[in-house]
Amino acid sequence: MKIIWSEDALLDYHQNIDYLLRDWSESVALQFVEEVEGVIELIQINPELYPLTDYRDIRKALIQKQITLFYKIADDNVFLIRFWNNYQDPSRLKL
Repeated sequence: MKIIWSEDALLDYHQNIDYLLRDWSESVALQFVEEVEGVIELIQINPELYPLTDYRDIRKALIQKQITLFYKIADDNVFLIRFWNNYQDPSRLKL
């Protein structure tokens, strides 16, 4: 499976890292990066591992209790859509 990052996913990912570096520590940011890499590896092996959401054909993978990755499978591709902060208002989530 080929992993394709959306612009929103890249922006969310880097914003999360910037936040962790600024307000927490380099080790916490590194842990986040490693957890994301681990989840992406699992998705590549078994794209249907994580549950479907109420959004059509979109799945969600919990990265940390604060962050959920939303992604979609299409043919031999996995599209990473958003890294969502679970403490935000869910009505603001647009996929």
